[in-house]
Amino acid sequence: MASVLYQSIETLSRDKGIEPDVVVGAVEDAIALATRKYYKTQENMRAEMDRETGEIRAYVFKTVVETPDQLEDEINQMTLDQARELAPEVEVGGELRFYKDTTPLGRIAAQMAKQVIFQKVREAERDTVFNEYNHRAGEVLTATVKRLEPMDVIFDLGKAEARMPKREQSRLEQFAVGERVRVVLLRVDRAAKGPQVIVSRAAPALVQNLFQSEVPEIYDGTVSIKAIAREAGERTKIAVMSRDKDVDPVGACVGMKGMRVQSIIRELRGEKIDIIEFSEEITTFAEKALQPAKVSRVSITDLGEKQIEVIVDDTQLSLAIGKKGQNVRLAAKLLQWKIDIKSEEEKRQEVEQQMQAMSGGPTTPIEQVTELGESVLEKLIAAGITTVEALADMTPEQLEEVPGIGEKTVEKISVAVRHYFGQYEEGEERPVVAAAQPASEESGEIAMAKTPEAILEEIGKEAGNGRVEEVHNISTEDIVDAEDEVSASDAFSDADAREEQIELDNDAVDTLVDEAQEVSDEGIDNEGNDRG
Repeated sequence: MASVLYQSIETLSRDKGIEPDVVVGAVEDAIALATRKYYKTQENMRAEMDRETGEIRAYVFKTVVETPDQLEDEINQMTLDQARELAPEVEVGGELRFYKDTTPLGRIAAQMAKQVIFQKVREAERDTVFNEYNHRAGEVLTATVKRLEPMDVIFDLGKAEARMPKREQSRLEQFAVGERVRVVLLRVDRAAKGPQVIVSRAAPALVQNLFQSEVPEIYDGTVSIKAIAREAGERTKIAVMSRDKDVDPVGACVGMKGMRVQSIIRELRGEKIDIIEFSEEITTFAEKALQPAKVSRVSITDLGEKQIEVIVDDTQLSLAIGKKGQNVRLAAKLLQWKIDIKSEEEKRQEVEQQMQAMSGGPTTPIEQVTELGESVLEKLIAAGITTVEALADMTPEQLEEVPGIGEKTVEKISVAVRHYFGQYEEGEERPVVAAAQPASEESGEIAMAKTPEAILEEIGKEAGNGRVEEVHNISTEDIVDAEDEVSASDAFSDADAREEQIELDNDAVDTLVDEAQEVSDEGIDNEGNDRG
């Protein structure tokens, strides 16, 4: 029958979850240390406990060597001849025990033994916890809330305590002492105070475990979870794929009327969950991962770096990016690719810039803007502004910073640049039919374009009937009132002269020529009939 002491050791071992031999070894080491302390000796000392009687005996042991030349430690070694005087059967390498009386150890020695026992038990307990949970990283455990600390939550796992730091908590969750929850075992830290089991409620493995519990198709392997991206307390994206073509993976996870996914959302305290069908094609997968935004097109920009470019409509850009970039961030985690998302307008501007860079870009000398004047041109060139394009890109504030350029000069520059580009665009789009004649050097006047009456008169004369008055029946008011037939050019100002210009549209001129020809023909016919 085991002694009372050994029975107490067994009880302590069960409570701490360690082997009884570990506790017995701790007791023996404590007695040996206390005995050596009491006798003030440096000799090697051990202790042994009799499990039947509970008696603990301490002894000094010496190792036997063959010759005196091999004697290195006179305190803990002895020669073979000396040993055989005490024990004739001893051999080289054997040990001789010399028992010590432990009766007079006293209270101090007992207190020391107690401390050693507790230390040994704690070390054994740490090793047991580490060996129990170290290989279970990523496993989902059911734990009970033991206590709440300002930043951490302490859980009771049964054999050990677990700690959940603030960063591993969901902002939507609050716990009460005694509540049972499911947690993910992250790791076991072997700290100085003992191994600390770190658990989490923010890990994606928790969502995966919940889906396995709620969706039979995932549990039996018909539907598999390919990827999970999660921001705890905000949103989770999960990609699923079916091995059976007759099973809809998204529908299986959602359940009838959303019952399955709603159960998981309640467990996560209202966290949003997006269920996406997995695709091997990365562009198709990217379109689905960015839901609920509608993607226009996806292209792979760098296969080695795993980078794609996503183009969305201008109205869908904010939805695709999500609140604080959450939607595109989760999609990138789900795909394990870098996502560069742009709107249609941004892409168009980028293409224009690339084309302009390839062509070298337009560079027009600033001297082409003749309205500026020589003094203003000299000031601008001195400031490093040598092209019309650079001048057009400058703001009024930037122009005023140029030495010698004031507010009135800025207005003059703005008008001159506007006239320059307006004249260029007009010349490109609308060819001038009746342009102003060059100014006469003698008179110094600008010759005006011919009036509509003069044009009609010339047309009538060319018809050969001499009856210009009938051509004049087409009044000038009719010509002016005809919409889109005659266009008058805008009057523009120049620093030295004012020039007016009337432009006639080609179609309007052709129409007038046709009508005048018909009138002339009728006149000739009538005159011939009268003669006949």
